[in-house]
Amino acid sequence: MNKVTHFYLYIFLILRCTCVCPAVREVSFSTSSGGPPKRPLTGYLRYARPYLLYINVCHIDVRFVEITKKIAQEWRLLSPEQKKPYQEAALAARQVYKEEMTKFKEQLTPAHAAALKEEKRQKMARRRAIRKKRELTMLGKPKRLRSAFNIFMSEHFQEATGESTQAKMKNLFEDWSKLRTAQKEVYMQLAEDDKIRYKNEMKSWEEHMVEVGREDLIRNRKKTKPKNSVKAKGNKTKIKVVSESNGTETPASTPGTRESTSRAKKTEE
Repeated sequence: MNKVTHFYLYIFLILRCTCVCPAVREVSFSTSSGGPPKRPLTGYLRYARPYLLYINVCHIDVRFVEITKKIAQEWRLLSPEQKKPYQEAALAARQVYKEEMTKFKEQLTPAHAAALKEEKRQKMARRRAIRKKRELTMLGKPKRLRSAFNIFMSEHFQEATGESTQAKMKNLFEDWSKLRTAQKEVYMQLAEDDKIRYKNEMKSWEEHMVEVGREDLIRNRKKTKPKNSVKAKGNKTKIKVVSESNGTETPASTPGTRESTSRAKKTEE
């Protein structure tokens, strides 16, 4: 067995011997902050929670992904009887969650409900943006081009004064504004070089995305028009207007151009 397996078996025996079972503990919800009650843990998360808490508290130097994979494998190997306490506790907590959520919705004012809805929308938008960024990183999208100030800031950020990141950025911006034009030209040239780098890398990356069928990630995609589309403008069809008096035929425009028809009638009169 490797080091990770030994560690996993070690904490497994410790937790079992000390009879730590998070499945039978009561779950309480706090609505004092004005927010909705938290969702309860599932049966699997109740089983995995003591292992993850132990790793987090003790700061064990192991890969989190490896531990979670082993915990999931151990959960799959459990019998239905062994999973039953965790699943029953999850169902009980789910029922409490529904009751708490019903009480919470009843005491909401329209303004508070609208605020919570907007907060939920913003949270979902942030999650979608994070997933999108993570996906683009996995697909190898080139890093964004940097401006002259970004290059200056990255070079001097460590030595900048300020307790917080915002304070450092503010001080760096003041230092940047005090630079002479000749000093800024160095960073401006680096920014131009980075612009060429970004353009070339994006071109190669987008060509690769087309090859793998991810045209949706390409910038400024041209929407292809359907082949059988008919143009509305300029598609005039000549029709014949027959005069009742002399029986002559007068060419006119398509229906919709009423002026030509009215002119033909005036001519007949």
